[in-house]
Formats: sequence, structure tokens, C-alpha cells
Amino acid sequence: MATLAQIAAEARVSEATVSRVLNSKPGVSEATRQAVIIALDVLGYERPSQLRQRSAGLVGLVVPELTNPIFPAFAQVIEDALARRRFTPVLCTQSPGSLSEDEYVESLLDHGVAGIVFVSGKHADTLADHDRYRTLLERGLPVVFINGYAEGVGAPFVSADDHAAMDLAVSHLAHLGHRRIGLAIGPERFVPSRRKREGFVTALGTHLGASAKEARTWMAESIFSLEGGAAAAKQLLEQGATAIVCGSDMMAIGAVRAARAAGCCVPTDVSVVGFDDSQLVGFLDPPLTTVRQPVSQMGNTAVAALADAISGQPVASREYLFAPELVLRGSTGPARS
Repeated sequence: MATLAQIAAEARVSEATVSRVLNSKPGVSEATRQAVIIALDVLGYERPSQLRQRSAGLVGLVVPELTNPIFPAFAQVIEDALARRRFTPVLCTQSPGSLSEDEYVESLLDHGVAGIVFVSGKHADTLADHDRYRTLLERGLPVVFINGYAEGVGAPFVSADDHAAMDLAVSHLAHLGHRRIGLAIGPERFVPSRRKREGFVTALGTHLGASAKEARTWMAESIFSLEGGAAAAKQLLEQGATAIVCGSDMMAIGAVRAARAAGCCVPTDVSVVGFDDSQLVGFLDPPLTTVRQPVSQMGNTAVAALADAISGQPVASREYLFAPELVLRGSTGPARS
């Protein structure tokens, strides 16, 4: 067991204060109480039973595979926000060969979850049957969705503004003198892909005066992966693109790889812009210019909406769009004259 002196030193309070906290005595501020509890956690000691918060219930968190860094980022934010509200998160990841989303939901229902947060799930697939979500809502289960929108599903949706993201990326590249700008994007059946396509067409028209028909010729569809980004970038480079906007950071990394394989230098010969601002992209060579998703704000808003619904408060069944941010790094530069 930790000594009072060790805990006091870690929490930067007196031993008497530690004793008051451990024995649930009055006269200690909430901030000081939390400092002592954190000190216990840091030192690796189990909290006394009187300091343990009872869980407000289980909440399911269903995310895609975790190889794309943006999904662990969402998971971390959401789990932290749930824990602060005393919910116990149950993480369900859909790695290849694992349970499907429907199987995870069935398991979560068997465990009596109070609600579920879906991140980039089947709600983002326009070809999927969304009755699965209506059934959950009819059962009275609170659900919240992140990145994607399903028409007719009466629940909160939290999304990054994909149209604004494309405008930021294209505007930046156009100001650098690029006129042959391509888009490496995932399948159109997914709502974020569809919206990015629409935003790209609008942005090329706004900043370069391109017609919608011409803008669509500068799109290359692939899958949301490093290999998919490389394949799409190869096609765009063969068309003569001097800049490539990508649907994800993973695709952008693939695009840089494809550019180098083609003998091009990034950004001297071709500029690349990603989307997400996932961990470590700032440490690539070159560091990746990208459009940042406001993951923290989105995750916290989703949890707040879910917590309100669980407590019986009215929650608007609508989509909340969050403004992205262009993060300038070394993968974009002026177009060659």
C-alpha cells in the first residue's frame, strides 16, 4: 500500500489532506480530491472502495478496424468522455474476420447497454439497410452516429463538413498556382466520399472555373487505404495532375509513395493533401499537409447527446456539422511554372 507521504508528494498536497480524502472527510475541494485520486492511479494503487465511482451503465462503441489512426483517435476521445460521465465503454472493433456490426450490436444488447455510439458504420453506407437502426430506436435504445448520415433515422448525427474540407484543400492548392488538381477518393456509396466529391466539384468551379463535367474527370475512385491511395494517385499522375487531394491521410501516404515511384518529388513536382490529421502524419517525410477533423469536439458532442438521451432529456434528431481546419505542412508547394 502506498504511504501517505508518497501520495502527498505525487498530488502535491499535505499528508493530512490525503488522509481526509482517503477517509471521505469534508473540507477538501473537488480539485484537490481529484488530484489525490489521480496520484493513487499514477502510483499504481487500487482506489479504496469509498472512492470508486459506481458505473452509470455500459455504453457500446462500435468502430471500424483500428489500423487507420483516425479510428483509435475517435475511440480515445469517446471513451474518455464516457468515463467522465461514469459510463463504462465497451469497445467493438470490426477488424477483418471479426464480428459484423450487427453481431456486435446483438452482443451489446445481451449485455444490457444503455446506448451505442457508431463511428463510420453502416449508417455511412447508402446501400446498407438502415432499418437496423430504426429497430434499435423503436426499442427505446439511445444511439448516436459519427461521420455518415442515414435518411429517416431519428437520432443525432455528428459529422465533419466534407464540403468545407474540399474547399479548404482546393483553395490552398489553387493559390499555390495548381490548375490540374485531382481527387483520390473512396467508393461513392459512402456518404463522406459522396460529399467530398460534391465539395470537390464545387471547389474546382469556385477557384478554377472548371465545369462540373470537367471536375469529375479529375476524380479517381479507390478504397480508403494506403494501397488505394497509391492506385488512385497513379491514375491522376498519368493524367498530368500536379496536386492531389485525398479522402484520408492513409490514402495521402499512398499517394506520396506513388509519386515517388513515378520519379516525382513531393512537393516540388506534385503536392499532396490528406484528410483527418491523424497521429504521426506531421512526422512523415515530408510532413503531410492535411485537413483536420475536429475529433475532440465531435466525440464530446456525440457523448453529450447520448448521455442526454439516456437520461431521458429530449435530443434533436438532426445532423451536426463541424468545421474542419487546414493544417499546412511540407507536402504542398507552388506549382511548377
